[in-house]
Amino acid sequence: MTKFRPLHDRVVVRRLESEQKTAGGIIIPDTAKEKPMEGEVVAAGPGARNEQGQIVALDVKAGDRILFGKWSGTEVKIDGEELLIMKESDILGVISA
Repeated sequence: MTKFRPLHDRVVVRRLESEQKTAGGIIIPDTAKEKPMEGEVVAAGPGARNEQGQIVALDVKAGDRILFGKWSGTEVKIDGEELLIMKESDILGVISA
């Protein structure tokens, strides 16, 4: 992958695929599926600066599974892969195993 380093409090996210079937076994066609709101952090910036000028580190890191808002982020394509770039504040939470 091309080296891409997000700045400040921005995070690069890869969407995780949503289920192809409902709980009842009905297959959902691609055109009817909503984009998943779950993803994996690919890269994270160093953090934002506070009022004293100090960098405050982000709470997420590469490899974290996250939930984010439905309309969060900006879609980009890097090396043919569709990714999202969003601010850490757009992330709703981290999913732990």
